[in-house]
Order: sequence, then structure tokens, then C-alpha cells
Amino acid sequence: MWNRSYLLTSQLVLLPTLIIVVYFLWGFTIYTGFLSFTDSKFLPNHNWVGLKQYYLLWSNARWLTAYGNLFIFGGLYLLICVLLGGLLAVLMDQEVLFENLFRTVYLYPMSLSLVVTGLSWQWLLNPTLGLQKILNDFGFHGFALDWIVSSQYSIYAVVLAAVWHGSGLIMILFLAGLRAVDEDIWKSINVEGVPAWKAYLWIILPQLRPILLAAILLLTFNVVRSFDLVVAMTSGGPGFSSDVPAKYIYDYFFSRSNIARGAAAAVCTVLTVLFIISPYLYFELRKRND
Repeated sequence: MWNRSYLLTSQLVLLPTLIIVVYFLWGFTIYTGFLSFTDSKFLPNHNWVGLKQYYLLWSNARWLTAYGNLFIFGGLYLLICVLLGGLLAVLMDQEVLFENLFRTVYLYPMSLSLVVTGLSWQWLLNPTLGLQKILNDFGFHGFALDWIVSSQYSIYAVVLAAVWHGSGLIMILFLAGLRAVDEDIWKSINVEGVPAWKAYLWIILPQLRPILLAAILLLTFNVVRSFDLVVAMTSGGPGFSSDVPAKYIYDYFFSRSNIARGAAAAVCTVLTVLFIISPYLYFELRKRND
């Protein structure tokens, strides 16, 4: 009887939180999807127009650029962060001298907001103020680093700043996993005489797949939330060359007063991310359950 009463009390305590999550997360998500089928402008309305907003969205050159940048930015960001973070974790796992100092240095970017990161890299890559000017003043007149003002390379400048900000977190995740590896495994590796790089590549790192899953999820969230970094660093320019869906959605929701178009872009962005990551999540979770 006491256990049943305790269970009922715990459920009642969690009920307000559940209601808030359902209403503000799932409720607003569904409502945003509904608005994408209306002609809402400055304020929401329920005038149903079918797929008109999606047709106009995919006919918009700016959206096509922003949508393409989602794959460029997201793909490079995930790949480089995982590889660089994993490599740094392996190096740190070797207990290098001044390990605590290096760990602090690598984690320092995580203490900065994406806005501060974007502004810092904007100054660093500015041809008239940053690294290019400094080296030119020292006599290296042929050196050029104008990615941030180049419509061809501006999105790669954003990737560079994002990797600098996010790779430290991935390093710590992998390092925690490496430090938790059973010592008996390392003893067996040493007895067999397996080189360290082969041991990490084929024995140790494959055991860290749950950590890889967590890292990919965290990085994916950052890809979707790339608005701050892009606005602070390039504001989507030059032109719309470094535009991303998050900034496109913000502009149509607030600057252009076109809620329906922004909602359609939001739906397409979320569905794209889910379509890409769901097979991997399903495969990993299924293997863990097996």
C-alpha cells in the first residue's frame, strides 16, 4: 500500500513538468508544422493554402544556398570535430607532460559563447585587421587569407570557427571513455606486442561507440543551432554565401514578417536532420539492445 502511494505521489510531482514539456515542445512543434500550410504573415492565421509555402520555399535561391550550406557545414563540422577530438583524446591519454594545462587550453573555447567565438574569428580572418594584415606587415606580401570576405570560401571560415569551439568537448568525452578502459585489455595488448596506434584504432576506439553516439548527437544540435555563430561572424554574407537554415528561418519569422515561410523552412530543416541521423541512431541503439 505504501509503495503504491509513493508511486502515485512521484507521478503527481512529475505531472506539471510533463505538461510543460508536451505543451511547449511538442505542442509548439506541431503548431509550427500547421502554420507552414497557411499564409500567415506578421501574425499567425489559419487560412489553409496547402503546399504553397513549400513550393515558394524551394523556388527561392537563398533557401537553396542555405540548405546546401547545411550539408557543407554540418558534414565538415561533425567529421572534423570527431576526428580531431578523438585524436586529441588519444594524445592526452598517453599522459603527456603538462596534461592539465593542455586540457584547459583545449577546453577554453567551450567556455565562450558562439557569439564571442564568431566575433573573435571575424577579427582574426579580417583581411584589413587580422592575420593577413599582420603577416603582410612583416613582409609576407603574398600571404592571403580572405575566406571571410569570399563568397566561395566564407562557409568554410564558419566551419573553422565552429570546429575550434566544439572539438574540445569531443576530446573530453573520448578521453573519459579511454580512461575507463579495463586495464586488463591494455595488459593483453602489451603482452601481444600490438603497436599503440593499432591498439587504439582496432581495439580501444571501437569500444567507445556509445560515446561516439553521444558526440554526434551533441554536434548535430550545434549544427541546427548555428545561427549565433553565423550572425556574429559573417551575417550570412557575402551576399547569402554563408547563410544557413537557422538564419533563414529567423529572418522570415521576425525580419520579413512571413511566419508561414519560416515555419516551412523549419519543418524542412528538422525533417532533414531526422532523416540523416535516424538510421544511425536506430542502428546503434539496436546493437546496444542486442
